[in-house]
Amino acid sequence: MPGGRLTQQERRQIALGLADGLAYAEIARRLDRPTSTVTREVARNGGPAGYRADLAHRATQQRVRRRRQAAPADTGRKEPQAHGRDAEAVREYEEAFTEVLVQSGLPRMVARVMVCLYTTDSGSVTASELVRRLQVSPASVSKAVAFLEGQGLLRRERDERRRDRYIVDDDVWYQSMMANARAEARLVETARQGARVLGPGTPAAVRLENIADFLGFVRESIVRAAEQARGILHTGPDTLPGSAAEPEPEPGRQG
Repeated sequence: MPGGRLTQQERRQIALGLADGLAYAEIARRLDRPTSTVTREVARNGGPAGYRADLAHRATQQRVRRRRQAAPADTGRKEPQAHGRDAEAVREYEEAFTEVLVQSGLPRMVARVMVCLYTTDSGSVTASELVRRLQVSPASVSKAVAFLEGQGLLRRERDERRRDRYIVDDDVWYQSMMANARAEARLVETARQGARVLGPGTPAAVRLENIADFLGFVRESIVRAAEQARGILHTGPDTLPGSAAEPEPEPGRQG
């Protein structure tokens, strides 16, 4: 029944497909569902390795109950969606995005704040907007923002009304990657120092030298790739490959 909620039997088929190593697209084809439905379902319920059909079904039922219980308090507070977006599809995507970030190691509230920023067209929100949109306390928002600011994943500015406004820059992933590279460089040097202390040629020293060589090589590769790809983060819709703004090749000339 494409378009409706997943049934428990469909969730069991998803679990079987994952166990068989099937791609999301193939699982979706067998269920006659959009691939995005399967992707969101797995992402919000433990990921490919942790997905359990019965647990996912119970979790979904609990989420539905919570929404129904919260519905009276939310009446009249739903914000209109820009660009004709489907509000339910946006909400489901935000949940799935949050789960992916949580599985990558971020605290849930931090992940929710990040998702809120990244799915806002302006790329900036105030603390009060975060409190209203996420339905959490100001203290929770403050802790999450402090964490993200400390990681260099957002910055704050004062707007014309002297309110703190939290902003996610287009360059933030590049800067974060460079910060990680600097941390890796310190780790490489520490490993090499250990090799010198433990004595060149000893098993422990060789182990540390190998670690340093491996991390150093990976770090340099990541830095090079980030430098080369940095411009992608500043690509606008009119400059994407295949857009109308891209010049056509002259007749008789190749690439």
